[in-house]
Amino acid sequence: MNILETIAWDKLQNGLIPAIAQDYLTNEVLMLAFMNKEALKLSLQSGYAHYFSRTKNRLWKKGEQSGHTQEIIECYLDCDKDTLLLKVKQEGVACHTGNQTCFFNQISLDTITQKSQNTIDTSKLYGAVDTLYHTLLERKNANPNTSYTASLFHKGENTIAKKIVEEAAELGFAIKDKESKDIIYEAADLLYHSLVGLAYRDLSPDLVKQEIIRRFGLSGIEEKNSREK
Repeated sequence: MNILETIAWDKLQNGLIPAIAQDYLTNEVLMLAFMNKEALKLSLQSGYAHYFSRTKNRLWKKGEQSGHTQEIIECYLDCDKDTLLLKVKQEGVACHTGNQTCFFNQISLDTITQKSQNTIDTSKLYGAVDTLYHTLLERKNANPNTSYTASLFHKGENTIAKKIVEEAAELGFAIKDKESKDIIYEAADLLYHSLVGLAYRDLSPDLVKQEIIRRFGLSGIEEKNSREK
């Protein structure tokens, strides 16, 4: 029997099946992610969890950057054949924030309380850009009176776009003035505001990396001409 064909892919949105990862020793629920058919096949073949990222729009192996992999001990399919449960041996932590589990926000009707057990500096694992991007996403629900990032989100796309244009101009002037310190400072400002724009549209910087990789081996003229067709 081909197990992959027993899953009700046709009733799953975008062909993605929810996959719950649970620590096989403690039974602690670690995270929820999604798999398409290819990710599930690769997971079962390799013995390590692979997922399909909706934000990055690609397959990814859990821990491909951080080394915090999930070895699959057991895999279960629910009675409706539309949800997976993975019993895993978690290397390191499951959450990109550095917490052991992704489920650390306790909520009620009017409050949210972080039961955080952050143990790892994730900027050393994922790099400054990815860490900043996830921080910006968290600021979407912050108070715009106390958070500059939240105030940009609150003011909307026109303000965000205007700031990107302003910062790009300031970087250009800094390059013209040949002051290395100012160039670095303005480049950091432009990167920050560009990431705010991506976060506003829920576009992962990984998609930008994929586009840059796509352009490797193409001349600039060839790439530009391909976009004009």
